[in-house]
Amino acid sequence: MAEGEVNGFDVVVIGSGFGGSVSALRLAEKGYRVAVLEAGRRFERSTLPATSWRLRDFLWAPWLGLKGIQRIHLVRGEKGTGVMVLAGAGVGGGSLVYANTLYEPLDPFYRDPQWASITDWKGELAPYYDQARRMLGVTVNPTRTPADEVMVKIAERMGVGGTFRLAPVGVYFGPDGADPYFGGAGPERRGCVQCGACMTGCRHGAKNTLTENYLYLAERAGARVYAECTVTSVRPLPSGGYEVLARRTGSARQRRLFTARQVIFSAGTWGTQRLLHRLRDDGTLPRISPRLGTLTRTNSEALLGFERLSRDGEKLNAGVAITSSIHPDAETHIEPVRYGDGSNAMGLLRTLLIDGGRNRWKAFAREAARRPLHALRLLDLRGWSERSVIALVMQAKDNSITVRRGRFGLRSARGHGEPNPTWIPAGHEAVRIGAEEAGGEPRGSWLDLFDIPATAHFLGGCAIGASPDEGVIDPYHRLYGYEGLHVVDGSSVSANLGVNPSLTITALAERAMAFWPNAGEPDGRPPLGSAYRPLDPVAPRSPAVPATAPAALRLITR
Repeated sequence: MAEGEVNGFDVVVIGSGFGGSVSALRLAEKGYRVAVLEAGRRFERSTLPATSWRLRDFLWAPWLGLKGIQRIHLVRGEKGTGVMVLAGAGVGGGSLVYANTLYEPLDPFYRDPQWASITDWKGELAPYYDQARRMLGVTVNPTRTPADEVMVKIAERMGVGGTFRLAPVGVYFGPDGADPYFGGAGPERRGCVQCGACMTGCRHGAKNTLTENYLYLAERAGARVYAECTVTSVRPLPSGGYEVLARRTGSARQRRLFTARQVIFSAGTWGTQRLLHRLRDDGTLPRISPRLGTLTRTNSEALLGFERLSRDGEKLNAGVAITSSIHPDAETHIEPVRYGDGSNAMGLLRTLLIDGGRNRWKAFAREAARRPLHALRLLDLRGWSERSVIALVMQAKDNSITVRRGRFGLRSARGHGEPNPTWIPAGHEAVRIGAEEAGGEPRGSWLDLFDIPATAHFLGGCAIGASPDEGVIDPYHRLYGYEGLHVVDGSSVSANLGVNPSLTITALAERAMAFWPNAGEPDGRPPLGSAYRPLDPVAPRSPAVPATAPAALRLITR
């Protein structure tokens, strides 16, 4: 990215994940000149990391020269509110590293008091979930793997055997060849080889990442993507519109200035919150709602696991990254997650499973002293991915943290609802049963010992609300206080979902973009700050997908 000024755009989109890619495509179809600014690199299938040990391509630490697809952030603050956040980086955002699992959320999500009074969200979002499923190529995982057999036994022993189901995933399982979704407008695809390496980036072309659908089509429709471009400021212009200042990722010197009438913040919950907090606190955008950072959600999540001690036996990482799920109770959802062969680096995060509600370091020391050989096995990473299952535990409970700007990043404090859980008993029970069935040991993470859970689904903080006293954005995803600014990513999710959030972020983005007018036409949305009213979606002038294709845009009017 060379230094200079770039004019001529109608919309600048900050980030290329699910919200940003949907925004780029739908606005390009409506005739807007769109720039997408992405902090991460552009990857081809062949340049994605072969394993998680390829740190330059896997891990995100740009000041160390590492510009990989996996971000790891630590949010610290008041005791019991910290969280380790796993997120994505690169052109295509979180879709590069996510486990391609696409569930619609549980009913408590739609009924959350933060936004339930505004509209019938379940009914209003239904057509946009349908559109998102078809665009992302959602299908039911066709293969029952050894890890799934263990999950069946866990469910049966917990008395919930009937809750086992194979997962809906965004993966192409068909024959190699022509575009199967977009009537020839999309790229050629290769079928899944069931290698389990989805979370290090699919090198086979079977995973339906955003670079194979929304973002691919957006670029064909004229949107321009600027990779390795980190946004540092968004300032109102006296004449209207905004200037967006960016620098080359990993460098403090090379800078570029973009100008546009409208800006969409789609940098993911971490990136969008961090940028908006800074812009409000330094006086650049002082009218941002004081609700910024409240109702930040972790999806009430924990990352646990179990591993077989012997390197003999069936591989537990066969299949796609997530193949099934169970519900040990009405609010808790558990999925088996795996990495591909050789991707053992994330095994460094694991340790003995220690329950909460006590001094966990002392409990760890006692357990390690009682079973020293088992503690020493934590040093053995050989074949870890092939003999391990990560248990992704999620809940639809109403708990949250409040996030503020700190000296070295975001900081957390207690939020609305129940305390954010530092451990989930149903998850611990499940992985202990899984370890018994697999012939191994249950696992937690080292941060658990500090009562800091991990989440792959950091959400909220820019919640939808009926007014700036109730939320940060309005029901059309416009930022209260500033005409022309919008938030369209996971930070706009108002409640814990209890499932993987990518489909919901996509559906919310589809709905938000459906209400934009075509470029140059009158805006049918009510003025910013007005009461919400239902609207009919606006058909784009130039749809990117032929009307006869499976993923064609289908707009449902009232």
